[in-house]
Amino acid sequence: MADRKVHYEAAFEAMLRQRGIPCIAVDEAKRAVFANTKLKSFDFVVYSKKVNLLVDVKGRQLRGGARTGTFQTWTTRQDVDDLAQWEQVFGDGFKGVFMFVYWIDPPLIPEPQMFEHAGRWYIMLGVELQEYRQYMRQRSARWNTVSLPIAEFRSLARPIDDWL
Repeated sequence: MADRKVHYEAAFEAMLRQRGIPCIAVDEAKRAVFANTKLKSFDFVVYSKKVNLLVDVKGRQLRGGARTGTFQTWTTRQDVDDLAQWEQVFGDGFKGVFMFVYWIDPPLIPEPQMFEHAGRWYIMLGVELQEYRQYMRQRSARWNTVSLPIAEFRSLARPIDDWL
């Protein structure tokens, strides 16, 4: 496992490795393969029998706990555009996914969909890039950010198992 400084990415990678899900941390391999590109890189390639995923991890803190907290779903418009271009680079059999990794504030009662890593608890929910693009709304013109309305997020977001 890579020495990750971003705890959200470290937790996601730990969950994949613990469950035996094949993956490559892109930051380790991207320099050799895509050294001249100007696209923002995603974080992981996750391999499965159904579809291979190009995962861009979005770490967020979930204030108020998993049941009552607010799920932040924002990203930059540039992240959306760049992940779409990566899908084209990789071609058929690869799908872009924004994986929202929520660090849950204590106190909490652990639930089956939660994952513990390095003393922190997380919930990880992903949205396919094409679905995100379809329902995203501008969040901030100044920061060029977009997000999903909460109803769409709750409808579209799913755990990684759904793609494997």
